[in-house]
Order: sequence, then structure tokens, then C-alpha cells
Amino acid sequence: MQRTKIKEILQNDKCDYQVNVKGWVRSFRNNQFIALNDGSCIGNLQIVIGLDADEQLIKGINNGASISVDGMVIASQGKGQKVEIKADSVTILGECDPEKFPLQLKNRPSLEYLREIAHLRFRTNTFGAVFRVRHTLAYAIHKFFNDRGFVYLHTPIVTASDAEGAGEMFKVSTLPFDNPPRNEDGTINFKEDFFGRATNLTVSGQLEAELGAMAFSEVYTFGPTFRAENSNTARHLAEFWMIEPEVAFNDIYDNMDLAEDLLKFVISYALEHNREDLDFLATRLADEEKQKPMNERSELGLIEKLEFVLNNKFERITYTEAIDILIDSPAYKKKKFQYDVKWGIDMQSEHERYLVEKHFKKPVIVTGYPKEIKAFYMRQNDDGKTVAAMDILAPGIGEIVGGSQREERLDKLTQRMEEMHIPTEEMYWYLDTRRFGGVPHAGFGLGFERMVLFVTGMTNIRDVIPFPRTPKNAEF
Repeated sequence: MQRTKIKEILQNDKCDYQVNVKGWVRSFRNNQFIALNDGSCIGNLQIVIGLDADEQLIKGINNGASISVDGMVIASQGKGQKVEIKADSVTILGECDPEKFPLQLKNRPSLEYLREIAHLRFRTNTFGAVFRVRHTLAYAIHKFFNDRGFVYLHTPIVTASDAEGAGEMFKVSTLPFDNPPRNEDGTINFKEDFFGRATNLTVSGQLEAELGAMAFSEVYTFGPTFRAENSNTARHLAEFWMIEPEVAFNDIYDNMDLAEDLLKFVISYALEHNREDLDFLATRLADEEKQKPMNERSELGLIEKLEFVLNNKFERITYTEAIDILIDSPAYKKKKFQYDVKWGIDMQSEHERYLVEKHFKKPVIVTGYPKEIKAFYMRQNDDGKTVAAMDILAPGIGEIVGGSQREERLDKLTQRMEEMHIPTEEMYWYLDTRRFGGVPHAGFGLGFERMVLFVTGMTNIRDVIPFPRTPKNAEF
């Protein structure tokens, strides 16, 4: 008999038909009632076996064991579920030793502990919900761009350019570490390397996406990016995923509209298609909030926060206005900020979250940043001090989107690259997009894991990516 997913059985409420289900045992009560889950949904399906079941079979039905069940779907006699399965036969597919199984769900293991057994944490309700939501968000992003006529562009993971100019990149090489070939001056001779030059793992697909936008008008990338930043905070990963649209003929205002539309679309899509998972995560988050002091608790629950974003237009302010608000804030005057506030700083997360959570109490788009703290490719404003940059700040996590109108004027772009010591000769291909039919264009980057953090209410970025890569950690 063909397997039926548990989600399908729980959703249709039909009774009196034969099915086969397969999954993993979540609990086994009174040698008769099995809670079975196959990952298709957060809910478990109750399996009822006969009191005369084989003793050897009973011994094998332990938490974590995988089983196959043939039986009849019937109306449930107990509370909590509308239907259950009266088993005709149960086959153990994979045994699980209860003495050695590290995942005892009834004890609600901590997130810290589950990170230590990340290969098994998918089986918990929390991580099952998180990664089903992650899947839905990824699909929604592709749907959003596809429905608007964007071309999905695969940009390279191995690259010779540093789009951000930060220098925190992982090097890619086949040269021997202990004795690499060297030039006469002692530097490594990368001409003998696999690619014939120094290469790295990409930090962004933006520069290559700009090339595509000059032909297709509207493109987007969605792929892994890498940063060798030695940071162990709850907001940073060494390997993460980025969504980067690039749109010809768009200015900074079009860019803000596109980013706001994208965020609202994917949140709405998740609420529509993963409501059961999100309700579970909302309850979990509410329980966590109760453990905090009253002054540290969030004013909105998870569902309320998501709906609030959907129902409110994002506040739009300039960087200068943001700095003025922060300097005039009670938090600054009472010296509650860890980092100083003055015009020209790169705002820290505490500053961004104050603007969003305390002052405006909704998402905020900040524009017009000082050019000294932004990348070379951002369009210079007429004041000579700022660039047409934009960051979207979200409750709980701060910056979630960063973007800009790109500098399309060849002379301005070349001058800025020279000021920032970016080799124009090596970047000839990028400058060619300005030489040959260049147009005003804009784009942004959305950190996917930060998006998942925001929608699920999780607080550590390591808990929203299946296999986190962080300093001193590259398991699996």
C-alpha cells in the first residue's frame, strides 16, 4: 500500500479508510497508544495497537524508533485529535535504544544542548517548525520574483573580487600550505594556483548580478555567501544565504518599495501556509518571555508582530534624522547605549533596535548614509557627504536588508574606487557596465537567516540554518 502523509490524514478529517503511514515514534503510552510524526506537519498522529500485540514488538516501540503502520482511519475516542489509526499491523523499520538516544523529548531539551546534537534536532517540534517555515520563506521569495518577471541568476561562489571591500574572505587554493610557490619578493605565486590567480569564497553576488541587470533589466540571486569574520555573536555566521535583486532603471525610492513589498509578501505567505507552525513557535516564544523581567518583555507576540509589519507602512527617515533621534533619546541621555552616537558612526544593533522598537515601534528604512562607512559602488548624493544607501531595520534583530542605488556615472565610480584603493584594472568588467549603455539601477541584499529569525521568533541565528558554520565549528 502506498504511504499517506500524516499531514494529509489530519487535514481531511475523513474516516473509515485503509492507509499506510510511516514515521518516528514520539511517545508510546500504556503499551497501546503511539504518537507518530513523519515531519510533514507539527502534529502527531495517534496509532492504537491491540492489547494482544506481540511482546517483542512492544519492546521495540521506543521514542525515536521508525515504524510502518497499516490500519484503518477512525474517529478518535480521546481528546486532542479528530482521527486516529486503529492498527492492523506495525513493522519496526529502525530500532532506537532508549538508553543511548540523546533526544528525550519529554524533557524539553535546551536550544544550547540541541546545537550539540544538531544532526538530531530536526526531530523536535521547535526545529521541525523552524525548518518548515524556512522552506516556505525560500519558496515565497522565488515566487515573488518569478511572478514579477525577474530572472534568477546563479552568481559564482568562487570569485576574485571582494564586493564589500572588508577583506574578511575565505581563500580558495590548491597550493600546498606548507610549501607554496613564491615570487622573487617572497609573496605567494598564485599564477601556479588552480585558477591562476588569488580567489576567495564570495561575500556577495551583487557585482555579477549588476551585469545581468544590464541585459535582463530585473534579476535576483539566492545563494550561499561566506565571511571569515571571527564573531561568535547570535547574529553572525561564516556561511549564510543571501537574496540580492538588481534592477535596471530603479532609483533608491523604487528600491525601498521593492524591498518593503518583498518582506510583506513572504511574511504573508508564511502566515497563510505555516500557521500551525507559527502558532506553535508563538506559544514557545510567549513562554520564554514570561521568564524575563517585565521591562525586557516584548510588547507584541510573534503573530502580532508579523501582522503589525503587514499592516503598517515602513517608516522612512534619513541617517541624519536617525542620529538626531538617538542623541535626543532618553536612552542616550541616561548613557544606556554601550556605543557612542554621533554623525558618521556605523550604527550598532542597539541603535537600530531603539529606533524600531522604542521610537517608531515599526520597521524603519534609513537612507542617506555617510559615504565613508559605505561601499564604493553606492551612488554619491549631491551633498558630497552621503550616498543613496538604504537599510531596513526590523524589530528584534536590527538590520535585515541593506541596499543602495548604484553609482552609474563612470567618472564618479572610478574616482571613488581610486579613493578606496580598489584596482580599476582588475574590475574592468564592472566598469564596462558603465561604459557601454549604463543606466541608473539599484538593488539590495536580504540576509535569509535574519529573515527566518524574524519570522520564527528565534533569537540565535545558529538555530535557523540546518548546519551552522561558525568559528571553530564546521561539523557534518
